Amino acid sequence: MELYSKGSSSSSLLLHHHQHQHQHRHAILQTPSLSFRVSPTCFRNPPLCYPTHKLQHFNLLFSRPKHIRYPLLLVRSEAEAGTSGVAYPLSGYEFLGKIRGVCFYAVTSAVAILLFQCMLLAHPFVLLFDPYRRKAQHTIAKLWSMCSVALFYNIRIKGLENLPPPHSPAVYVSNHQSFLDIYTLLTLGRTFKFISKTGIFLFPIIGWAMYMLGTIPLKRSDSKSQLETLKRCMDLIKKGASVFFFPEGTRSKDGKLGAFKKGAFSIAAKNKVPVVPITLIGTGKIMPPGRELTVNPGTVQVIIHKPIQGSDAEAMCNEARAMISRTLND
Repeated sequence: MELYSKGSSSSSLLLHHHQHQHQHRHAILQTPSLSFRVSPTCFRNPPLCYPTHKLQHFNLLFSRPKHIRYPLLLVRSEAEAGTSGVAYPLSGYEFLGKIRGVCFYAVTSAVAILLFQCMLLAHPFVLLFDPYRRKAQHTIAKLWSMCSVALFYNIRIKGLENLPPPHSPAVYVSNHQSFLDIYTLLTLGRTFKFISKTGIFLFPIIGWAMYMLGTIPLKRSDSKSQLETLKRCMDLIKKGASVFFFPEGTRSKDGKLGAFKKGAFSIAAKNKVPVVPITLIGTGKIMPPGRELTVNPGTVQVIIHKPIQGSDAEAMCNEARAMISRTLND
């Protein structure tokens, strides 16, 4: 293989190859401020491999034997001067996380299909004898969540003694880090009603199961829907059921606790029921937001705090957030 360079005193090209073995070959292009890892397409279309506005006079001409195959590499730039570019394959940790993610969804789907039939058979009796709390359906959901996560991450629960009696209505609130938060919270076995986007109810099996659990639909951008959701929550509490809120409104993208909305605390204050703050630690690392196809190994901690009760929604909101924030920062 031959290499020709012209017109660039500040750039150098390093070429590594083994003469006696047919192994991967890497070409690295470096400048004082940029370093690039060269992909195989560079050998066929060199001008795409480097910024022409920086290296206008730099030309690469490659020739290679046909029996040599180059590995698929990524083109990467590094903005710090003096940083050397090194060609590394995809991280084994990330690769295993994606494999675990595929396995996780396969397991949870298989279990959901099986248990959904049980929910379907039980639903007429649930509507007849327990239309608000729906304990039987929540027992099935707990079994589904436990079977789904058992092979992929551990759950450690602290503060079970702080949970109100099963038949006592309450408002539960928690920080929100990951799609796995729902799985983790269902393992508690409490019959609280989640609030979910209306689009989720259209998903086969999962959406239908959420409907049978009594999950409350919400259109986030619709103020009328938000008002109806609050009214339904208040009605469920009056009938003896509990509701669950993520006061941040959405998942945290960086793991930091966001501002709390007061809706959940207003419901608790008006109905004179306790607010039960819960801190979730670890779900964001196992399945980071925006990377729902990845499941990393790890342990999730569930810390149940002492209930808060009062008539001042804002004070209850601030106290609950302070509890969760201190726990996350410990």
